[in-house]
Amino acid sequence: MVFAVRHTDVMLKLLGAPHQTDLVTSALRLAQALLDEGAAVQVWACGDATALTCAAFGDSKPVNIAERTVDHPSTGTVIRELLTAYPERLDWYVCRFCCAERGRSEQIAEVLKRPPSQFWQHVRATDKVVAMGVC
Repeated sequence: MVFAVRHTDVMLKLLGAPHQTDLVTSALRLAQALLDEGAAVQVWACGDATALTCAAFGDSKPVNIAERTVDHPSTGTVIRELLTAYPERLDWYVCRFCCAERGRSEQIAEVLKRPPSQFWQHVRATDKVVAMGVC
């Protein structure tokens, strides 16, 4: 079976630990802004950024002891909602090897795992690439 990568206007390549900096917030805000402007976007998460959509984290963040009654969505839930809201213009991919290496092979159902050898297909299918974070 041949996998065809949809053409996108922008590809966001996410690298590095997702919660040590503003990487998550910046990436999600940038993706939302691009989608609001009508752009087609693909996200490729690599390295520790594969944790963003790890199924094991569930739908909610752990309870915040300062706000016990507030339910905060996990990053997987936020990303799932974005993918549901923009099914024709947003694709989210994770590096299969990075997931396996970090014990995060189980991803939310809406995310596709791709081998790193296929990364070039994604780059060729987009007009612009923005790399965010460091490994």
